[in-house]
Amino acid sequence: MMVQDHSSPKTSKTLYLKHKVTHYSDTKNLDFSTWVSENSGKLLVASLLTISVAALFYFRTASVPTSTLCFQNSHQSRPQEPKLPKLDLDSVQPILDKSSPFSSFHSEQWIVVSVSDYPSSSLQSLVRLKGWQVLAIGNSRTPKDWNLKGAIYLSLEQQASLGFRVVDFLPYDSYVRKSVGYLFAIQHGAQRIFDADDRGEVIGGDLGKHFDLELDGATAKKQKILQYSLEIENKTVVNPYIHFGQRSVWPRGLPLESVGFVNHEEFYTEVSGGRQYIQQGISNGLPDVDSVFYSTRKVGSEALDIVFDEHAPKVALPQSLMVPINSFNTLFHYNAFWSLMLPVSVSTMASDVLRGYWAQRLLWEIDGFVVVYPPTIHRDDKVEAYPFSDEKDLHVNVGRLIKFLVSWRSEKQRLFEKILKLSHSMALEGFWSENDVKFTAAWLQDLAAVGYQQPRLMKVQLDLQKTTVQRGEKKEFVPRKLPSVHLGVEESGTVNYEIGNLIRWRKNFGNVVLIMFVTGPVQQTALEWRLLYGRIFKTVVILSTQADADLAVEQGQLDQVYKYLPRIFERFNSTEGFLFLQDNTILNYWNLLQADKSKLWIANKVPTSRNMINGKDSSWFVKQAELVKKVVSTMPVHLQVNYKESGPTDQSIALCGSEVFYVPRRFVQDFVDLVDLVGDLDIHQKIAVPMFFMAMDLPQNFDTLLNKMVYKTGASSTNLLKLYSAQVPAVHPFVVSTESKFIKLIRLMAAGDPLLMELV
Repeated sequence: MMVQDHSSPKTSKTLYLKHKVTHYSDTKNLDFSTWVSENSGKLLVASLLTISVAALFYFRTASVPTSTLCFQNSHQSRPQEPKLPKLDLDSVQPILDKSSPFSSFHSEQWIVVSVSDYPSSSLQSLVRLKGWQVLAIGNSRTPKDWNLKGAIYLSLEQQASLGFRVVDFLPYDSYVRKSVGYLFAIQHGAQRIFDADDRGEVIGGDLGKHFDLELDGATAKKQKILQYSLEIENKTVVNPYIHFGQRSVWPRGLPLESVGFVNHEEFYTEVSGGRQYIQQGISNGLPDVDSVFYSTRKVGSEALDIVFDEHAPKVALPQSLMVPINSFNTLFHYNAFWSLMLPVSVSTMASDVLRGYWAQRLLWEIDGFVVVYPPTIHRDDKVEAYPFSDEKDLHVNVGRLIKFLVSWRSEKQRLFEKILKLSHSMALEGFWSENDVKFTAAWLQDLAAVGYQQPRLMKVQLDLQKTTVQRGEKKEFVPRKLPSVHLGVEESGTVNYEIGNLIRWRKNFGNVVLIMFVTGPVQQTALEWRLLYGRIFKTVVILSTQADADLAVEQGQLDQVYKYLPRIFERFNSTEGFLFLQDNTILNYWNLLQADKSKLWIANKVPTSRNMINGKDSSWFVKQAELVKKVVSTMPVHLQVNYKESGPTDQSIALCGSEVFYVPRRFVQDFVDLVDLVGDLDIHQKIAVPMFFMAMDLPQNFDTLLNKMVYKTGASSTNLLKLYSAQVPAVHPFVVSTESKFIKLIRLMAAGDPLLMELV
């Protein structure tokens, strides 16, 4: 689904090379013919430079598969670190509207939209809203004769003539040009700005019936607003759609690892009104959903028509808790106008999402908060899905971004200084580029130039420990369960049962870390594995032979991957246990509920043979046996006694499948100690792991469930689909190396977990 006109700007890269702005007080005119005549020599040089850069880029990347990136975070050599611009607001000269026909016009309430086509019926209805002025922002795709009675329209040429610094950073064919519109509205007296698109119709034709337009009066400050609780430790983001009756729907920008949390809040708290400076509305019909949801729920030409609970109370977000915010159904009050800036160096599908999280963190500095409201608009589903790859990096990085923002601190003394500092910090972390740091500086100077007064900082103690909510402070609200779409049919009791199963699995494994080793191309499968298993486990840590920071993939070697596990154990020191899984083995988690999480799990009784370690002859096994004997001789008494009681002689070694095994918390230290005993010895994974297990405990004490798995050695790749069974705890081998094969796997696994069909 497309949000506004969220197409990837084809000319943006060239524009970013051209507009290298270092003096923010200078502005440029977009009179194209004049500009060309004055800069013909520069154009020739720039063209040669662009061709050279393009050629160099081509030869450097010709053999490397590429994907659409929302965030740049590469291990390749980078230019020097982004610099923090100096912000001298005292020297900023006022910018007055002297060129547009609307120079004398003022209004307190504005609706800002981006337009790429002739006025839609929805846009015409927005113009009829009483007390609101519609401001339409054009781009390179907008018809030249665009016109709508009652609306103010700013073409590319008019935008350039306004004198705003931000114009130099904006791509020509993107909705992010709305940043010019925000400044224009502020310049012309705005106190409230409704960030909208041209496809949403306000329910009932009155924004005042849905949002809190007045925040300063005594009544507004006395009202009590339901607020999410912070009782759950380390909770940093919520899915607001659950609160409004749609627990199987999630908004664009929600980390995919949070999609599986479908249970409602046990209780809420309350907060006084008056500081809800950003107000996010819910959309009926086609809500703001990501490509994963849209592609899996959309069947043929049938339009999505999802309805949320209009009677559910609005709900506030406390500090340290965030929610996705979009750019087509959000009301901003004056104290949050600084947060309207749409980043330019990221994909359009990520721009408003990043803005929303960035804004929420800074909102805490002025003691403001976000409130989510019941359905405010209705949007018809008239668009086609966009490729999932357009969002991949957004999904991978947004969870990391939220954690970064929640932990970010600054000692700056003024809000604008903190804003610029955070933008710079995000560039250093790779969430956006240095271009957005410069863009932020230009934006802040433009805000000052149009007369915007930055809010004062408040003394907010973000590092205080969370206090226990007393019984009298707890407020109860149980969301309704409204009908939804599920694989093209209406959600029914069957789906509610399936969601109940998902909750049960998550409750059972929600404090277990899954560690996966991916031998295939991580660019094609890493995110898919997280989508599959991240719904069930606390987190999914992925190892591979090559690290990939963009995909959060860590480096490891399969033959000795056990040596990499202690550092992961240390990172998650409060979990129940750790489940290791190689990507050539499929885990049917729904069949693991009966396994004892306090015991060791390993498939020690499945049929196996020595050819399971390819290319190794008898002499190699002899050497491995000698190394095992050496390690056993150094084991402390409790480990050595267990190992020798298990049966292996000095001349033999135990060999079993180690593609999947589980280590509970009580055996973690023993595992770590055994890895230390191995040290630099070259003991293979499939020999070391059985040795560890027999040393940690007697085989008769192992949980036996994994011995029921399907385990075939030498199975033909053409028969893998026939090999799979949803009735066993795991299946080996089953190789998934591409997205198409992943989809085939999901369809097979849906026999045990029907909700998986939402991922294909």
